[in-house]
Amino acid sequence: MKALIVIESCFGNTEQVAQAVAAGLRSRDIEAAVVQANQSPKIDDVELLIVGAPTHSLGLPKPATRRQANAKGGHAEESGVSEWLDALPKLQGLRVAAFATVTGGRFTGSAARAIAKKMRRHSADVIACEDFLVSGTQGPIADGELTRAEQWGAALI
Repeated sequence: MKALIVIESCFGNTEQVAQAVAAGLRSRDIEAAVVQANQSPKIDDVELLIVGAPTHSLGLPKPATRRQANAKGGHAEESGVSEWLDALPKLQGLRVAAFATVTGGRFTGSAARAIAKKMRRHSADVIACEDFLVSGTQGPIADGELTRAEQWGAALI
C-alpha cells in the first residue's frame, strides 16, 4: 500500500507530527511519503491520502494568517493545504485522513475538521480526523503527542 501525507507547516510542528504519522505507517510496512502542499503533489497512485495543517483562526491557514505566522518567525508559504485541496479533482472513494496541530482551549477550532469537510466535497471516504496539541503558537509539540501521532498513523490501516 502507498500512502501520501500532504502538509502545510508554519513553525515545523505539523511537519513533526506528519513524520511521526509516517513512522507509524512504515511500522505496518506501508510506503509513506511526506510532501508540502505548495509542491502540488500528485495523488494518482495513492491508496491512502493523509492531509495535515496547523489550525489558524479556527480553521485552515489563509494568506493573511500565513503572513501573521511569518511575522512571528514562521516560514509559511504563499499557498498551502487549502488551495491544494480546492484544486483537486473528485476523489471518489479514496480513503483519506485529516490531522491538525492545535493550541488547545475552547475556541481554537480545527484545521482537521476543515480538511475533512473539503475532502467530503470531493467525494472522498474520510476514515479519520485528529488534532494534536502544541504548546503555544510556535510550539513545541505537547508531551506525548508525537507518540500518539505515530500510533494514530499505525492505526489508519
